[in-house]
Amino acid sequence: MDINTFIDKLQSYQSENVFNPWRDFDTDTEIGPQAPAMRRENLRRYLQLRQNAHYLFIAEALGYQGGHFSGVAITSERILLGQHKDVRPESVLGQWQYERTSKPTSEQLNATQRAKGFNEPTDTVVWSTLQKHDVAAFDVILWNIFPWPPHKAGNLLTNRTPSTPELDVGVEFAKMLLELVPGMQIVAIGQKAADTLSRYGIGCTAVRHPSMGGAETFRAQVAELFQGSQD
Repeated sequence: MDINTFIDKLQSYQSENVFNPWRDFDTDTEIGPQAPAMRRENLRRYLQLRQNAHYLFIAEALGYQGGHFSGVAITSERILLGQHKDVRPESVLGQWQYERTSKPTSEQLNATQRAKGFNEPTDTVVWSTLQKHDVAAFDVILWNIFPWPPHKAGNLLTNRTPSTPELDVGVEFAKMLLELVPGMQIVAIGQKAADTLSRYGIGCTAVRHPSMGGAETFRAQVAELFQGSQD
């Protein structure tokens, strides 16, 4: 397994009510047919920088406000565009020329999204936490058990819970990622992700999900995790 093969396999996936950011584009909300290729290059760069990562942080499903437009799990395009006040794009892709894939003139975007790109609150907390640990950004791969954004029928800009058959497929890609970068410690973001991984026999450490008032607990648990690895 190598990075290019892994991305090719991700790109080939198709299913109803699932957007594939490395294959698909939407004429109403995206800049054009070049968008999937741009997202593939973002992901390729992201993985190339993390070939020696020690941690795999994994949530449940890719979100429409994050990886849908950036091509990188748990990462909004606003971060990559340098439009985020708390997170540096260099933490994600190093020195890299990122261009947005969402359409700044789309009527489906609100005024802030048109000006600065999409943003996702969970992504903000995760990345701002990683930035506090100088070497951790490239020592961590962020991922999702279901690595494509599942959406409600007829509306790409929504999130839905992945089905069991979808998770069956997604877990196989998580295993491929572990072959690509072997030996990583798996950290589940949220109990739902931890329980899902457990059902598939994948051991992990669970940290609190940042949403619903969990941000401070998440930060403390991640700090403890990195401190413990240095002791």
